[in-house]
Amino acid sequence: MIDLAIKVAKTAGNFLLERFGKIRSVSEKKQGGRITLVTDVDIEAEKEMIKLIHRECPHHDIVGEEGTAERKKSHYRWLIDPLDGTHNYIRGIPLFGVSVALEYKDEVVLGVINLPYFNELFRAEKGNGALLNGERIFVSKRNLPETMAVYDSTLRDDKGLKISFLEKLVGRVFTIRSLGSAAIHHSLLARGSVDLIVEYEEGPWDFSAGALLVEESGGRVTDMEGCSWSPYMPRYIASNGRIHDEVLKIWARRSMGT
Repeated sequence: MIDLAIKVAKTAGNFLLERFGKIRSVSEKKQGGRITLVTDVDIEAEKEMIKLIHRECPHHDIVGEEGTAERKKSHYRWLIDPLDGTHNYIRGIPLFGVSVALEYKDEVVLGVINLPYFNELFRAEKGNGALLNGERIFVSKRNLPETMAVYDSTLRDDKGLKISFLEKLVGRVFTIRSLGSAAIHHSLLARGSVDLIVEYEEGPWDFSAGALLVEESGGRVTDMEGCSWSPYMPRYIASNGRIHDEVLKIWARRSMGT
């Protein structure tokens, strides 16, 4: 299955590179109660990914960001995002990637992130560690005052909740970024470049591969209360593990207004 996931991610990544700067159409879609953008590239790339999965695993379920929802009552479910970072891609910013994850009996067992512009392929298998272009990677060992955090990139939605926590966090960490792509965020955390991700609005295709990648590189991913993550929770905190409990405490104090 990992070989198929890599093949699917590479095929989509090559397509994204071929079409980078050559988008034919951009339209609006409603996702999670908010308006976002989708291009012809997103849709065509997802179709290619589905073809490859169908060819080798015709009885597997597939859930894709661009509307694919094939429910065949299989124990296996593919979660695919053909273009994570669409808004970056539209503007010619090379911070985008492809995410492919596979669930088995409701547990994510493998994940692949392809960042084609940078020729970087990340892979993780449950219990077998995380790799970047074949080499083991690990999260950082930084403490909270040294932390570079990546914060939710859609502050225009539910501003009160997001900004209240951001205000609590900003005085405790070294710096904060917002890069507009879960694939980029998780790959940076897994390789130790950033130390914390706070996200409020993502689908299972956005972060499942990345969450497993972070865990297998030694990090930690939970919901805002510290419970184990699942692909179907939109809000989560991912970190190098060392700072995780401190961040959860800051969140709890935010909710109490202290």
